[in-house]
Amino acid sequence: MRDFRSLQVWQKAHQLTLNTYRVTAHLPAEEKFGLSSQMRRAAASIPTNIAEGCGRNGDAELARFLWIAMGSASELEYQCLLCRDLDLLDAAAYRDLCEQITEVRRMLNGLLQKLGRDSN
Repeated sequence: MRDFRSLQVWQKAHQLTLNTYRVTAHLPAEEKFGLSSQMRRAAASIPTNIAEGCGRNGDAELARFLWIAMGSASELEYQCLLCRDLDLLDAAAYRDLCEQITEVRRMLNGLLQKLGRDSN
């Protein structure tokens, strides 16, 4: 069992979630149960799955949850694009969130590669 709070990727994913909550607070009220809710769930799923994987038994299970987190990051990336294209998200907020998503995805990929190497 690993302490998820000590993983830099979890810390970055947690910050991404906090920023997603801040950004979605400014979306129109009619999006409260639409894009806002979907974006918040996708963002929170990333650090949640990292934490759950850390609480599981072994690297294979951790890797499975990291892949789920990666999928949630891709989901969030699309939802940000949709918000931007619907003019619900300004260019700066879109760029900032996408940069964070890219960093988290890169870190997840690095951890997955490390787990693969360590299991050989």
